[in-house]
Amino acid sequence: MHFRDYQDTAQETAIYPGRYAETGLYYAVLGLVGEAGELANKTKKVIRDGNDPNVTAAELGDVLWYVAMVAEESDLSLEDVAQANLDKLSDRQKRNMLGGSGDYR
Repeated sequence: MHFRDYQDTAQETAIYPGRYAETGLYYAVLGLVGEAGELANKTKKVIRDGNDPNVTAAELGDVLWYVAMVAEESDLSLEDVAQANLDKLSDRQKRNMLGGSGDYR
């Protein structure tokens, strides 16, 4: 599946207040943070109880859905976001700057 296909299909299931308004972006970002927290909590339990790939996949799916909605609310293409991220990381790798901290390294 391509990112564009996922983003288009995912947005068909998006029912929340303020779609395509300022509050829609807030809603999507807060949902993303919440789902990322759930993934973190499940990962904590992996440390304690062992890995269940199905649980991790389900939580990652929820995170991905909200990432798609944040992109949609921001008029961004997931494909463009993904490519820009890979380009940034490739540039950092070429300059031996993958480690460290800061957005502009």
